[in-house]
Amino acid sequence: MESKNTYATIDAYISASSPEIQETLRALRTVIREAAPEAREKISYQMPTFELDGNLVHFAAFKKHIGFYPAPSGIAAFQEELKGYKQSKGAVQFPNDQPLPYDTIRRIVQYRVEENREKAQEKMKKKKQK
Repeated sequence: MESKNTYATIDAYISASSPEIQETLRALRTVIREAAPEAREKISYQMPTFELDGNLVHFAAFKKHIGFYPAPSGIAAFQEELKGYKQSKGAVQFPNDQPLPYDTIRRIVQYRVEENREKAQEKMKKKKQK
């Protein structure tokens, strides 16, 4: 989504996307919700974002791909499954002309949920020790 629009909700973001990609974005959102049912939805960095004990994942629609941002740890932990896709340290690009790997995305989100929960528990332990 290469525009200067600002979005208040994920629904608004998806509605502003090109019609041919909206269904894919809705399906991606559903997969993330199912993998992290307790996560809160918001817009962060002008991207749909899911948050649970901190940011879990973001996604964004672009002209030729959907960017998926599960943090560097999410990319590193699933390197084998993601090796066919263009990547950077904290992002992977899923081409719009290919089906999204929903099973892999689901597992990445679940991994990030566990990772964030562990970090939150560690913070609580440290606070209690003070």
